Amino acid sequence: MASCIALVVAAGRGTRLGGPLPKQYLPLAGRPLLRYSLETLASHPRIGAVRVVYNPEDAAPYAAASQGLDLLPPVPGGAARQDSARLGLESLVSEKPERVLIHDGARPFLDRGTIDRVLAALEETPGAIPALALKDTVKRAAEGRVLETLDRAQLWRAQTPQGFDYASILAAHRACAGSDLSDDAAVAERAGLEIRLVPGNEANFKVTTAEDFHEAERRLAAQQADIRTGQGFDVHAFGPGDRIWLCGIEVAHEQGLVGHSDADVGLHALTDAILGALGAGDIGVHFPPGDPQWRGAPSHRFLSHAAAMVAAAGGSIAHVDVTLICERPKIGPYRAAMVARIVEILALDPRRVSVKATTTEGLGFTGRGEGIAAQAIATLRLPFAP
Repeated sequence: MASCIALVVAAGRGTRLGGPLPKQYLPLAGRPLLRYSLETLASHPRIGAVRVVYNPEDAAPYAAASQGLDLLPPVPGGAARQDSARLGLESLVSEKPERVLIHDGARPFLDRGTIDRVLAALEETPGAIPALALKDTVKRAAEGRVLETLDRAQLWRAQTPQGFDYASILAAHRACAGSDLSDDAAVAERAGLEIRLVPGNEANFKVTTAEDFHEAERRLAAQQADIRTGQGFDVHAFGPGDRIWLCGIEVAHEQGLVGHSDADVGLHALTDAILGALGAGDIGVHFPPGDPQWRGAPSHRFLSHAAAMVAAAGGSIAHVDVTLICERPKIGPYRAAMVARIVEILALDPRRVSVKATTTEGLGFTGRGEGIAAQAIATLRLPFAP
């Protein structure tokens, strides 16, 4: 039994923001907006599991946003937010958590301190929410005319994650299903549960409009002011076989590539480039070629590991560029698929991924058809640490 499970409600369509995808999947500094809060929740030591409530029509962007994260399988949401939260809670019955945190997927800047404060309050009360006191004078108005000035001393701006005793909030949601209340604390209030306020965080705002999204981009740029560039290079010789792996794509060929893993020179070079930008050694340090567990291993595991290290450092991948060097096979027919595969592994916007190819005009070992080489450059944004 997990003592605490986090639910991330991300089934909405985000129509006010516009764009080709629901807002929770739009790229923010190269990564899906939803991924930021998922990483924070999944890495918290007191959260036993994380589950996303989503729209099944968004299966592909959800898969990209959650790539490499250890999450419970997502569950479908409902027509309104309250429906989605209730369905998410119902899906946890077999998990039997003691407590649950419910977070809006459109709040990417969730911090560990906010989570800690909510969890600490739940030791003493069945409900707790992060909130911010109002600073501006508040007016009540109708049809553009001020009717009165409200006392702001008792008014607070609610945030998420909102935490609850699991059995209590599940019963409360069941009791007022279909009411379409604005947040889970309102559901708990209607059930008579005590709700404790804990300090929120100004950075933990909800992305709703285009202006909010631009503010989120500005905040990330300010937080990740340390720009790093790394380069990688890899070579593998041809050997027996009838196919090769290049940038995560299987390509039919009259020969194979010789290597301890799947010998994917493109992903190996790219992994080294990311590790180099982090100052974290090379691929052999993390995956020793003499270790039998990596024999024949798919190279996307190496690249995912490097990307996870970037995330753990509080950074993001701004751009990657891979150049494959060979006479054969011809890369052009596979280039789009290679870009798409790297986009999937790194959860990046396609505009941040480049795959190119060139020959050596018949010169050298690649020119003689003895093997394939690859070079890569990765640009990272990391928090500035003087």
